[in-house]
Amino acid sequence: MKLPRFFRRTKGGIENFSMRGVKREEEERRGVFTRRALLLGSVQLGAFGFLGYRLHKLQVEQGERYATLAEENRLSARLLSPPRGRVLDRNERVVAGNRLNWRALLVAEHTADVGATLETFSRIVPLAEHERVRVERDVRRRRRFVPVIVREFLTWEEMARIEVNAPDLPGILIDVGTTRIYPEAEHLAHIVGYVAPPAERDMDGDPLLQLPGIRVGRAGIERYHDQVLRGRAGAVQLEVNAVGRVIRELDRREGMPGQDIEISVDTELQKTLRGKIEEGTSIVVMNARNGEVLAMASQPSFDPNVFNSGVSSAQWRQWTANRATPLINKATNGLYAPGSTFKMVVALAGLEARVITTGERISCPGHFDLGDSRFHCWNRNGHGSVDMRAAIKVSCDVYFYELAKRLGINRIAAMSRRFGLGVDLDIELPGARRGLVPTREWREAQGRPWALGDTVVHGIGQGFYQLTPLSLCTMTARLATGRAVQPHLTRSIGGRPVRGSRPEDWPSMGIPDRDMRLVRDAMWAVVNEQGGTALTSRLPGGYGMMSGKTGTTQVRRVTREQRERGFNVSQLPREWRPHALFVGFAPHDNPLYAVSVIVEHGTSGSGSAAPLARDALVETFNRFRQAPPGPRVADTGRRT
Repeated sequence: MKLPRFFRRTKGGIENFSMRGVKREEEERRGVFTRRALLLGSVQLGAFGFLGYRLHKLQVEQGERYATLAEENRLSARLLSPPRGRVLDRNERVVAGNRLNWRALLVAEHTADVGATLETFSRIVPLAEHERVRVERDVRRRRRFVPVIVREFLTWEEMARIEVNAPDLPGILIDVGTTRIYPEAEHLAHIVGYVAPPAERDMDGDPLLQLPGIRVGRAGIERYHDQVLRGRAGAVQLEVNAVGRVIRELDRREGMPGQDIEISVDTELQKTLRGKIEEGTSIVVMNARNGEVLAMASQPSFDPNVFNSGVSSAQWRQWTANRATPLINKATNGLYAPGSTFKMVVALAGLEARVITTGERISCPGHFDLGDSRFHCWNRNGHGSVDMRAAIKVSCDVYFYELAKRLGINRIAAMSRRFGLGVDLDIELPGARRGLVPTREWREAQGRPWALGDTVVHGIGQGFYQLTPLSLCTMTARLATGRAVQPHLTRSIGGRPVRGSRPEDWPSMGIPDRDMRLVRDAMWAVVNEQGGTALTSRLPGGYGMMSGKTGTTQVRRVTREQRERGFNVSQLPREWRPHALFVGFAPHDNPLYAVSVIVEHGTSGSGSAAPLARDALVETFNRFRQAPPGPRVADTGRRT
């Protein structure tokens, strides 16, 4: 009998094959399920383990960091610009300070039409076309909730008109800041300097420079002491929303204001001296004992307040086109040949080198011959036989031609540097020029030989010399005291005196007293003895006696033909006339003050520069001690 396919015959009987197959399939399925369950469980366990690890790392190990980041998203810390330190004169008079600056700001998101708001604003407060273009440009560049300056330096009347018309000016608000102000304007512009927005080269890592409206020193004391005057920024903590808009102020920490700087200049003396000089003239008055600069007048000048609101192109062109260079401080940057004011240095160099004695006499016939060249004395008739004292007194050129020939240019240059000529004086006025005292090596470096005739000319302060009025005043102070005083302007920083206010702060120059006394006595004779070149400029009675030296430097060579025809310098155009110089100190027996004066194209030192020096010293005495006026001295002296 044939069995169905689900059964089969065995020795033990008939077996159900279908049941065994089913059982086997179930066992196989159960194994697959178990493996898959184990695999899935392993994956799940690994995933939960990884999640647990990450949660532990985020919440435990890095929880504080992410909490800080979250807090920073909610809070915004912003810097606050501190008030800039003031600059005071020696009498604590403010010469550079701060004043409130009322400004009109525009918040673009508070107005539906920026153009219409600006149009309305310009009808209330005049707004130039370039100002409107700037505002619209700033609005496009910034987020709409960031304020943009529309107009600065508003008057009370302008603010009142804006407030009255506030309903018609959506987005306009009044804000207050500070701006730099210079009460003395052009009188102290070259000394105090001015401020301006920082440029790329000014960025030194100070976050304060990133603030809008911040100013940095651009010239003078403002630039030299910029770090001290700048102060340190404060901070305000604000709560902001997701787009950075301020919700409220949470905390405020005021910054540290800049420190005040006290300078040595006397403002009234400075103003008085500037009122006495004309264009192209400079006067420097120093305390001869400690080097403090009491006045440094230069004409013309400029108003530094103009830089607060920005210098227009027209104003800048006017300044730069002016041949009198109002932006340049002639006292520190004007370069001139010293002329006869240099003869004391040559005399001291000759005494130190022992190429001449004080009593040795040299004959002056009115000229000095060197080979085929003839060098003239200012006195065509000559001075006869003169010793060193007389040569300085009457300013004999021939005497110093001969002395320079014996010395050589390098010895003269070495003594010049000891007196502060042609070297950095390190005064607190960035950009001050050191000038030039030539040497043989300097000339040869230019590919030109140094001739003996060059040395002769330099013996009377002509030739390649380029010196400033400040360096000549420094030379005079050192002649007066015998100390290596250094000119300086800073008296105190933050109320703390700086070094250099005492005479003993400056070392002796190491020049023998007998030599210095001889030179000082000769300078006394220049002003106070019959035949001196500045006899007409003696100090009035009650002010003591001034010692000094006149000088005249050519700006155009006088030819032999002109001399033979009877040269008259007063007939020349002004720009061809010689410069006039004078250096001096007073009182002679106890020097307190040194002065230098240079009058561009002033014709003669005795006629133009010496009277100004006398007046400057009188004003100085009047400012620092009372002195009764005295009689004037009759004009009986010679001029050179």
